[in-house]
This record gives sequence, structure tokens and C-alpha cells, in this order.
Amino acid sequence: MFLYSLLVGLDVQGLLLFIFAFLLITDFLKNKNPKNFPPGPWGLPFIGYIFNIGTKKPHIYLTKLADVYGNVFSIRLGRNKAVFITGYKMVKEALVNQGENFVDRPPSPMMNRLYSGSGLIFSNGPHWKKQRRFTLSTLRNFGLGKKSLESVIVEESRFLQEALENEQGNPFDPHFILNNAVSNIICSMVFGHRFEYSDNQFQRTLKLLSETLTLEGTIYVQLYEAFPAVMKLVPGPHNKIFSNYKELAAFVRKELEKHKEDWDPLAPQDYIDSYLAEIEKSKEDIASGFHERNLVLCTLDLFLAGTETTSTTLRWALLYMMKYPEIQEKVQAEIDRVIGQARPPCMADRANMPYTDAVIHEVQRMGNIVPLNGPRMAIKDTTVGGYFIPKGTAVMAILNSVLFDKSEWQTPDSFSPEHFLDSQGNFVRREAFMPFSAGKRVCLGEQLARMELFLFFTSFFQKFSFYSAPGVEPSLEAQTGGTRSPFPYKICVTPR
Repeated sequence: MFLYSLLVGLDVQGLLLFIFAFLLITDFLKNKNPKNFPPGPWGLPFIGYIFNIGTKKPHIYLTKLADVYGNVFSIRLGRNKAVFITGYKMVKEALVNQGENFVDRPPSPMMNRLYSGSGLIFSNGPHWKKQRRFTLSTLRNFGLGKKSLESVIVEESRFLQEALENEQGNPFDPHFILNNAVSNIICSMVFGHRFEYSDNQFQRTLKLLSETLTLEGTIYVQLYEAFPAVMKLVPGPHNKIFSNYKELAAFVRKELEKHKEDWDPLAPQDYIDSYLAEIEKSKEDIASGFHERNLVLCTLDLFLAGTETTSTTLRWALLYMMKYPEIQEKVQAEIDRVIGQARPPCMADRANMPYTDAVIHEVQRMGNIVPLNGPRMAIKDTTVGGYFIPKGTAVMAILNSVLFDKSEWQTPDSFSPEHFLDSQGNFVRREAFMPFSAGKRVCLGEQLARMELFLFFTSFFQKFSFYSAPGVEPSLEAQTGGTRSPFPYKICVTPR
């Protein structure tokens, strides 16, 4: 009654001030930190700290916040708070030692609109476990980790070498040639065939993929995650992500329809064939998650993850080798000594090529292509670094802070293959080397990526030398989207 009398006595201006004050108090109480919650910077009411982080180098900004608030800190982003974990020791504590506590993905309005809880990357719980287990088992059946897949990569290297030779030493952008070559490896396992570099439709698909990953790093996406109801009505680049996904899914569905035309359940030829058989096997169990829509989404995840990450790493590799020609020459000398020119490289060579292996690892460390890692969520109340993290809290373990941890790397900001070599020149494994993340959500394709990187990289420098375009100094500046990638650049290739 008192509140009603107060409202009646207010004019319009007073009423608006009252409503604003009421909302401020409500927002404060709703977002009040629980006891012993990780510290962090103050954010504005309603929107939090979302505009402070920026989109050009968010991983650098967030890593620097650890200098102020410690290796475990929190930030409010829109309606919700997120906890950020930095430094090798603390990231290992969260992702490895307490891996079961941080196995799920947090709610994401954008990914929920795209995936609805399905797929491989953004699903959770028993559904995620079934899909991941099935995918790993199936990919192993079609060569993952086996000699048969090695021969597929070597054969693709030959096609790539022909494409490089066709440039006749003229400057060109290697982006989509590399994308096509790398994508053909996962395509051979998922679709059962490769795509020619002259296939215009496939080139468009690869460009859509690259564009989508770039758009995922814009402020529009951060705003969509924080305020989905509003951003659904707002024009902007974030809407392009949805239309691109629709076209990418249509590409996968077209491949699916081709498979269904001559599918033999007794003789699966690839991942799609095997998934169709699993759908048939599970048709009475709707809750199993094996249905055509999920097949499209899981295939799309494999296609996305199996293309851009490895090809981006190879782009960084070419860029660093042009930037440091003396290192390129050492790699070539080791290739000549161990492999020679008469045969293609094989995975057995890696044990005898510590310098080349160290260079590839250093490219991955410095390339830092997924600096923020994939988001996780606490599935129960837990403690990290002495701080309380309530169930349901989004957690980001920043890989950038691990790959450049000053307590783990002698010269973290310098490109130095010696980070992975001992005093005798032997290769040394480093626990703080986490480009594929760690724990239960470690990259599903890590084994494939390692094989691709070694075989493609060594085949490059066995046959060619790489230089920057005349008069152009290679730039190591990067653009951050769904991955951290080099800005477009051109290379010149000459046969050795």
C-alpha cells in the first residue's frame, strides 16, 4: 500500500528515476558475488565489462588482468559472470586435475540457436560422450593414427606441390590452397573423397568457413551472447554467421543425400556411412541422439575443426619460415640429411628430425591459434586456486597464458625452436605445450593434426624454398576471430 501511494505521488520524471533505481538495486543483488568468489574489475550495471575487453587482442588483455587480480579472476559479461584461469599450473589444475568438474560447455545463445544442444563441440552430458566416443572409434576405423591415413596425406601433398609449382614463382596468397589440401584429409574420412582445387563450389564453402570464423571474433557476437533477445532484432555481421552456417549445413546435407543413394550398411566407406548405420541401429532409441540432423551437425563440426585450425597453423609456419630464413635453411638441411630428395617423408622420420619437430612445435606455440580456448562450465560447486566457483559458472582457461607463461618458457615472446631442444639437440616434450587444450575436452583431432603438420611441413621444405613477395617484409601481426590467424599475405615459391 505504501509503495502504491508513493508511485501515485510521483511525476513522470520521478517515476522513471524510481524505476531506474529499482533496476539498479535488483541488478546489484542478483549479481552479488558469493563468499570467496574470484576477484575482478568492476563492470557497469546491466552490461558488465563487455566493452572493456575489445576484440582485436582479447587474449592479451585478459592475460594482463591476471597481473592485477591473480591467476583466477572473474568478469561480468552482460547478464552473467565468467571466471578466467591463467598460467600453466592453474590451467592444469582446472582442466586436468579437476577435469571432470569442468567437462561441460556453458549455455550459449548463439550456439544454442545453431546447434540446439547437438553436434560434437557444443553438446554436453551423455549425449556428448556418445557422439565423441562414436566419432573417435569411427575415425580410427578409417585411418586415424594408422599408416593408411599417412599415405592419404602424402598423396595430398603431391597435389599441393603441383598447385605450388603452377604459381611459377609469382607472389600468391596460400590461404585457400592450404585450406583445400588440409580439408581434403578430413573429407576423405568423413565424405569418402577429396575435392579438386579447381572446384568452385568447394572453394566457396571454404571461404564461408573462413568468413564465419572471422565474424565470431566481433563485438556483435559478444553482444549476442550477452543480450540475445535484443540482438536478434538488430542488423549486423552476427546475422551473417547464421546464414553462413545454413549454407555450410546445406553443403553437408548434399553430401549426405549422395551417400544415401548407394549406401550399403554392411560395407561403410566413411564416417557418414557409419553414422547412417548407427541411426538404423538406434531408430527405436530416440534419446540416443543418432538422427540425421545430428549427423549433419557432427559432420559439420568435423569439417570445421578439421580444416581451419591445421591450415591456419601451416600459414603461420610459412610466415615464420619466411621471417626467419636461417631457420628454414636448418630445417631443409635436416630434411636432406634424414630423408633426402628421393622419397616422400613419413611419420617414422620424425624421431630422427628433432630440429624440424621443434620448429613445428614452436610454430604452434607462437601461432597460438585458439588463445582463449573453448569455454567450460563448472558442473558442481568447486574450488580452484583457493576461490569458490559455484555450479553453472562459465570458466575460460586461457591457453595464451600457458603458451607464453614466463615461468615455463625461457624467452616466451621470441620464436625459438630451442624451447623444445636440450643442450645436445634432442627433442624435449614440454608439459606447458597445450595448443590442443587439455583434459576431457582436449581436441578430438589432435592426433590427425600432428600427423598433418609434420607431413605437410616436411614435404613443403623438402621440395621448395619460400620467400616473401619482393619488397615486402613479412608481418607477424594477427587477426583474432574464432581462431587467431595471420593477416592475408603473399608468398613466392621456388623449387629446390
